[in-house]
Amino acid sequence: LALLADHDRVAHDAPREAPLALALVRHLDAVARAFGDFHDACPPLPHGEQKPGAVHRTRLALAEATGAVLADGLSQLGVTAPAHL
Repeated sequence: LALLADHDRVAHDAPREAPLALALVRHLDAVARAFGDFHDACPPLPHGEQKPGAVHRTRLALAEATGAVLADGLSQLGVTAPAHL
């Protein structure tokens, strides 16, 4: 959550020219890795007979927020984000 909250500062303060855009690239990499770890530990979808609950809706909202942050950061770097992001 801290990485997502920090996105505006990093994304809007970082120059877009290489190699100065490296701070934004590193931030996006950290966001993606943190979400991957979170996703592995806390799946957003219920398993087996488990019924969807508030925790799953919250996890899905976090996944959507992460996708938005990554798409915004890639856009600022001039990279088109994949539609499935």
